[in-house]
Amino acid sequence: MRVLNVPVPDGLKASWRGWLAPPRQPFFLTAREAASLALPTLPRGEAHLTPEERDTNAVWGIAGEADRVGWLTTADWSALGPRLQGDVLRAQERHRRGNVPRRCDFADLLPGLPEARFLWTPELLTDAVLTRVVANGGPACQKSQVPRSVWAAAATILPRIRELAGTFALHSGANCFGAVMGAAGVAGAEHQWMQRAPFETFLTGRTRPGGNDAKPGTVLLWRSADGLVQHAAVTLGAGWAFHKASQVWTSPRVVLSVDALKRTARERGRRLERHHLI
Repeated sequence: MRVLNVPVPDGLKASWRGWLAPPRQPFFLTAREAASLALPTLPRGEAHLTPEERDTNAVWGIAGEADRVGWLTTADWSALGPRLQGDVLRAQERHRRGNVPRRCDFADLLPGLPEARFLWTPELLTDAVLTRVVANGGPACQKSQVPRSVWAAAATILPRIRELAGTFALHSGANCFGAVMGAAGVAGAEHQWMQRAPFETFLTGRTRPGGNDAKPGTVLLWRSADGLVQHAAVTLGAGWAFHKASQVWTSPRVVLSVDALKRTARERGRRLERHHLI
């Protein structure tokens, strides 16, 4: 199985199914909704989510007023019955929780889905469905298009870039900063949710200001108006670049053309600067 031109090992597919259709998952509600639905909940600040639960459910985007969390097992969910299930799903849609798929997005692959919104169960998550969920319209990796000579030239300053390009992380948290550092040879960085401080230390020690997008080893940095680095990528040379779009487990480490990558990373209020590896 390949997603966005990236191979997916069987063990990782099993993890994806487990994250999308877990035996227990969180539902985010206001206090009033929790009372009206008669669901047991706890304060959102007391809900300890794994990184995968955080990212699968897009918790960072959930409305602040949804400050109660109810944990429901598969059996709990079935016991609610269709009417209450519909009420809970509509509340999740209002509060912008992730992993509440729409029937219309999968009707061609899963005919007969009963509701406009539903929850995944393991048997629904075929390879074709998993591919669509994880790809979600993202740009496909172009690793196979990069000439051998470009990889050879890049290896002198980015010794692990070819190894990392076209791979998925095995968990949530691995981010763009760690991907760049790992490609540059920092052992284990690609597995970490790398914070800004160690990444800035890496920039100070391993790079100098300025760079050329056509050469390997130019680190592309996007900073917000307050000067904080928000995203990073690195060039391979000959018009190619490498990045990981986010810390979410659905985000692979990909190679794109420099122009395509810059379009992908562009956001209002961010400025692009360049450093080059030394």
